[in-house]
Amino acid sequence: MFLSNIGIPGLIIILVITLIIFGPKKLPEIGSAFGKTLSEFKRTANTIMSDDVVEEKNVKSDNQIDK
Repeated sequence: MFLSNIGIPGLIIILVITLIIFGPKKLPEIGSAFGKTLSEFKRTANTIMSDDVVEEKNVKSDNQIDK
C-alpha cells in the first residue's frame, strides 16, 4: 500500500507542504478536524464490526436450533 511506505521523512515533507499551503493559523483547525474524522471513522467501524459479530452469533444459534 502507498501510505505504508511513507516513513518519517515523507511525513515531515507533507507537514511542511501543508504548513506552507494553509499557514500556521489554520493548521490546528485542520488537525482537529482530521482527528475528529478519524475517531468517527474508528467508532463507526467498531460499530459495524460488533453488529457483524452479533448477527453471526444469531445465525449460528438459529442453525443449531434447526438441527
